[in-house]
Amino acid sequence: MRIVSLAAERSKDPSTQVGACVVNNDKIIVSIGYNGMPIGCPDSKLSWEKKGGLEDRLLYVCHAEMNAIINKSSTSVKGCTLYVGLLPCEECAKVIIRSGITEVVYMKYHKKYKGSLPMLKDANIKHWKYPEIEEFNVYFDEDRPKVLYKM
Repeated sequence: MRIVSLAAERSKDPSTQVGACVVNNDKIIVSIGYNGMPIGCPDSKLSWEKKGGLEDRLLYVCHAEMNAIINKSSTSVKGCTLYVGLLPCEECAKVIIRSGITEVVYMKYHKKYKGSLPMLKDANIKHWKYPEIEEFNVYFDEDRPKVLYKM
């Protein structure tokens, strides 16, 4: 989940930074993604602010889960585990199911995406919420930890 939190920092979205990480059965990272504009679409064309720009942003932004699945190298994600910061939305749940991922671990539940849980269950994809934690820290210097994620 620390990798997920670090990937989320790459997102330009000031209100919903989400990261995702696909890991195979050998616990090797297969791919990483974060929510952002598709490659070739400049971030500057849309407003990242909720007021006045939210509707446009939601139409164009690729979610972290989708980016992590698409960003994979030549390795398949079939049989892998997806770690993600937020419960996947219904569209991402479809991509997850079709990709062959067998487990989804998320940090935060969002009631807005309640339709994804029945889909994951019907597809026999193990899914569970990561235990509550207050924050992740990375220690580059023993005297000054950098807080990467706060709940």
